[in-house]
Amino acid sequence: MITMSESTKSGPVNGYFDRRFEKLAEEFVRNFEQRGEVGASVCLNIEGQTVVDMWGGMRDPETGDHWQEDTLSIVFSCTKAATALCAHMLIERGQLDPNAKVTDYWPEFGQNGKENTTVLMMLNHSAALPALREPVKPGGYNDWDYMVERLAAESPFWEPGTRNGYHMITYGWTVGELVKRVSGKSLGTFFNDEIADPLGIDFWIGLPADKEPRVANMIPFAPDASVIPTDFVKALVSDPESIQYLSFLNSGGHLVDSRAAHAAEIGGGGGIANGRALAGMFKPLANDGKAGSVELLSGDTIKRISAVSMATQCDATLLIPTRFAQGFMVSMDNRGRSTGDQETALLGRDAFGHVGAGGSIGFADPECRMGFGYSMTQMGAGLMLNERGQSLVDAAYKSVGYRTNSPGFWVR
Repeated sequence: MITMSESTKSGPVNGYFDRRFEKLAEEFVRNFEQRGEVGASVCLNIEGQTVVDMWGGMRDPETGDHWQEDTLSIVFSCTKAATALCAHMLIERGQLDPNAKVTDYWPEFGQNGKENTTVLMMLNHSAALPALREPVKPGGYNDWDYMVERLAAESPFWEPGTRNGYHMITYGWTVGELVKRVSGKSLGTFFNDEIADPLGIDFWIGLPADKEPRVANMIPFAPDASVIPTDFVKALVSDPESIQYLSFLNSGGHLVDSRAAHAAEIGGGGGIANGRALAGMFKPLANDGKAGSVELLSGDTIKRISAVSMATQCDATLLIPTRFAQGFMVSMDNRGRSTGDQETALLGRDAFGHVGAGGSIGFADPECRMGFGYSMTQMGAGLMLNERGQSLVDAAYKSVGYRTNSPGFWVR
């Protein structure tokens, strides 16, 4: 392993990497020097062995505090993968049936046209609850029971199962409530007891107070005239009754960097982790379900949950072509669109994981036994990857012998 300690305009970059992944290390440094990275971490394991673990920049630009080895940040929708993983563990145990009606586990959900919604529809974003129509109360996202009751009473935005639309934040309560009802534990407790603690990863859905000093605040993206608005953004700013507006802005004034938000179990976008934790969560999923003595899922289950379950030319929420497995994103190639640089995440053909708003990502690729994680604080444009994250993913694939992503995914 090569130990790194290098100064950049955003602060020191530290860590280590296997010599094969020198190009990835160079791209990580380049992100700070040329692409506006402020604070970030990246980690990569191959066949269960960590081959890259780097962190750098500033945890707090106002004080100049450096990003440390154990610094954490919000990973937004990467949390959906953690939530989905909880559900799939219960499915494999026979406690939750993907083809059963949601009302078999959550009777109150069967209102206003949602009576025939299945568990699978919850998992693959076709359950037709991407938002709430009436205003969310102040602090509503931090109140689990309130959000669950609101979603149970909401009317679907389309006939469930007939199309998909990204459930941007609601996913955490729709799938998370199933986890809670079946397991008897809250989503965050189940995730910690069954996944994070056994794997020894620093990933939280509901952050304990003693971890709070390690969390770096997020830095919102500030667009300039060079950024072309996506169809999602156009709808969001022009129509307050649109799914785009309601899913993104009907939040009760949610403050992502508040202690209350960090403590809440927001399974659709409130998880707190770092690159090492993301890579660690996906490590067993890249290796037939196993990481050391821990076995999360069987190899057959991994094949099932990573296969494309729902795809469309126009996602009802994001207004772009999307492809989803059962709770996970797979490679999405929208480079042919005028705003495709904000709407693309290029992974391997067999890879599955999730991006987080602003550019974080975690995924597993069973073909090359890769677990990957990247977290950051300076958010980029769009809801998929941006140049910083994609450059790291590209370097990782090139380093293990992949040739091109021209088919819309990385191939050897």
